[in-house]
Amino acid sequence: MTPIEDSRLYDKVCGCLYGGAVGDAIGAPAEGRMPAEIQQRYGYITDFVEGWEGPSDIGKGDGRYTDDTHMVQLLARCYIEEDDHLDAYSFARRIVPLIADEERWVPERGCNMKLVDRLFYPEKWLLMRLRLANAEPRQGGIGNMVNCGAAMYAAPVGIVNAGDPENAYREALDVFSAHQQSFGLEAAAVMATAVAEAFKPSATVDSIIDAVLSLAKEGTRKAIESVVEAARARSDWKAAIHPLRDAMRPYDTAAENFRARGMPGTNHWMPSREHSIEEVPIALAFLVVTGGDFEGSVFGGTNYGRDNDSIAGMAGAIAGALHGADAIRKDWMDQINSANRVDLRPIARDLTSLTVKLQKRQMDEAQSRNADFSDLLN
Repeated sequence: MTPIEDSRLYDKVCGCLYGGAVGDAIGAPAEGRMPAEIQQRYGYITDFVEGWEGPSDIGKGDGRYTDDTHMVQLLARCYIEEDDHLDAYSFARRIVPLIADEERWVPERGCNMKLVDRLFYPEKWLLMRLRLANAEPRQGGIGNMVNCGAAMYAAPVGIVNAGDPENAYREALDVFSAHQQSFGLEAAAVMATAVAEAFKPSATVDSIIDAVLSLAKEGTRKAIESVVEAARARSDWKAAIHPLRDAMRPYDTAAENFRARGMPGTNHWMPSREHSIEEVPIALAFLVVTGGDFEGSVFGGTNYGRDNDSIAGMAGAIAGALHGADAIRKDWMDQINSANRVDLRPIARDLTSLTVKLQKRQMDEAQSRNADFSDLLN
């Protein structure tokens, strides 16, 4: 039997984890900026760059990733420690102590700290709603600001459901009901779906788009259809930036000036059946534009601006799962490790082992059900 670290599955898990971290870290210095601002400051970003304000040992820049990647790692730990699939209850029980009680190295701040003190308000909601308000976990997301906060770390749900996008979608809806609502919850399920599909040996960009469109609902589905249509007309990520924003705008609730969050006259954070978060559709669109190329997808997401670290991180995670770790420059992975004092390979190994275990159990259960059903027909 092939050692787990030599398997294609492990390579894809590494690609997904490092791909997401690389995208997050490349996009982070320009988070919240507009494309013209980014070009004026950096030109097109095609590598790790220094922070927006200039050289510094802390802050966003030089390969330091953000809360997106921290949360991916913590969700992976939830799965590994549960040694099973998660639901809203097991997720709520495990995630809150990891963000609220345990200190970890946060490179942006240059110190060990509780992650909850770094998280944005919709992610702090996990502590406030699940512990302080003692909410029933499946209702934990009700009342939260609607954003990409669950989608940004949904990749591990896709990993443990590798090759099974339908189950990834269903599991994500259950798990992240403890965190998000409305189209923020839908986006998390779609992100998990895309990752799960990308693990299939026969997966392509088209099969990923087909998988998400077969499951996505309402405004999220319409937004994906719109941006994918615009993306299919282009093959240059630079030229696609503004057309993709034009295609996304009717479905997006964020202010046109992305840093004007919560300003009067915007619907940002409000539930809706007609709208979509921006990040997942745009990440998928850059995969279409570039034919699934890892670097092009990440660069497109980065230079798109707005919530670009999350867009680039999602695109990187999906492309990394599609192609495996060999698609990612080794020096980028080394920079992620050194800049963030991390090694994602042990997490990848443990997630791979868990995925194999869960797949075997699912197959055994299916065979047992088949035998029982056969008896019913006799």
